[in-house]
Amino acid sequence: MVMAHVKYREGKDRKYVEVNHGSHLYANPGKKRGGLWWTYLISLVFKAGFDTSFLYILYRIYHGYDLPKLSKCSLEPCPNTVDCFISRPTEKKIFMLFMVVSSAICIFMCILEMIYLIGKRIFKVINIQNENQRLVFADQHELTTIAPPRSQYRRVDPTVAENQLSLNKWEKTREQQKTTVL
Repeated sequence: MVMAHVKYREGKDRKYVEVNHGSHLYANPGKKRGGLWWTYLISLVFKAGFDTSFLYILYRIYHGYDLPKLSKCSLEPCPNTVDCFISRPTEKKIFMLFMVVSSAICIFMCILEMIYLIGKRIFKVINIQNENQRLVFADQHELTTIAPPRSQYRRVDPTVAENQLSLNKWEKTREQQKTTVL
C-alpha cells in the first residue's frame, strides 16, 4: 500500500515536471508527509489488526493454543465415535507457539511504531506552535540588545604558553584582548 502510494507520487511528480519544465511537485516523493504519512499509519493499523485477528482465530480453534494428542471424531463416514491421533503433536505445538510469539512481537512493534509516528507528529506541531508564538511576540514587542553577543568575547587561557599557540591563533587572541575588555 505504501509502495503504491510512493509510485503514485513519483508518477504525479514526473507529469508535473514535464508540464512545468523542471520544477518539482514534491521535494522528496518518498518522504513520509501528508497523505503518505496517513497511508503508512493505516497500513500499520491494518497489519496489527490482521495479526490480532489471526491470533484470536487460532486461539478459538485450538482452545488456548494447545494441540491435543487425541481427539474424538464422529463425522461421516465413521459409524461410531473414533479416536483420531494427531501425528507429531509436540512439533506442531512448538511451531504454533513460535508463530504466536512472532505474531505478538510484530503486533507490539507495530503499536510502538504507531506511537512513535504520532508522538513525532505531535512534537513537531508543538514546536511549530512555539516558534510561531515566539515570532508573534518578537513582532509585537520591540526587542533591543542588552549586551553584545557572547561570540564577540573570546576567552584566552592565561596558563597556556605563547609557544603552544599557533602564530595565527596567537595573533587573533592578541587582537581581541586589545579590543575587548571583560
